[in-house]
Amino acid sequence: MKKWKKIATTLLVASLGLMLTACSNAPVNSHSTGIWDGLIVYNFSRAIIWLSKAFDNNYGIGIILFTIVIRILILPLMVYQTKNMKEMNELQPQLKALQKKYSSRDTETMMKLQAAQKELYKENGVHPFASMLPLIVQLPIIFALYQAIWRTPALKTGHFLWLQLGSRDPYFILPILAAVFTFLSSWLAMKSQPETNGTTMIMTVVMPLVIFFTALNVPSALSLYWVVTNAFQVVQTLILQNPWKLQRERTEKQQAQRQHEREIQKAMKRAKKSHRKR
Repeated sequence: MKKWKKIATTLLVASLGLMLTACSNAPVNSHSTGIWDGLIVYNFSRAIIWLSKAFDNNYGIGIILFTIVIRILILPLMVYQTKNMKEMNELQPQLKALQKKYSSRDTETMMKLQAAQKELYKENGVHPFASMLPLIVQLPIIFALYQAIWRTPALKTGHFLWLQLGSRDPYFILPILAAVFTFLSSWLAMKSQPETNGTTMIMTVVMPLVIFFTALNVPSALSLYWVVTNAFQVVQTLILQNPWKLQRERTEKQQAQRQHEREIQKAMKRAKKSHRKR
């Protein structure tokens, strides 16, 4: 499941630049109609401009604040995803036991394995596809943000620090920062898992590269969004999914389990000695 999630994420991000270029270039305004243009894109534009007013119409700060607001709004979904992933990680030993039990590759055995896995997920209240929800939610936000910037003249021509928000970062600073924060976020998530595999480690490196090269070809405003959202993700992971805390908890749990097993063995030995004396 993790493998397919990583692959899906990479493909979706890699195709982002191509998908965005197919969007309409007509300006959005109060006369825009339709759910996408009139309700979503136009209101994204209005929200960024409104947030910018308190900072002398600094649209870069408006985008940063808008990104933080979005991240706060989807935070309950991220908390649910984190909790679900933690429970999935705890089920790995049982899942491996099922895979060993149903190791044959024939259709009947594979169906039995799927049924057993489904039952295990159900018993523990785990949903294997829940980890995809944040990605599914964030992709339309990225598309709408791109459209809001590209189709709002004030945002497209706005400046922030060395950037023209509607153009690419000339010094590649934002693409580099976006890649760095993506790597940190992925690395922390990997560290929080009880065990890793080659695919996870490869994707931890590949995803930042995909983000970097994509950010090179989109407006700097979108790169700014990626920098802020991935920096937020790093902080969120440290708070909700701190890998060192989780590793310490797992170690303590394993030690307690071993201690419990030793006590059982000692009790059994004492019982045997007592029985022999009789």
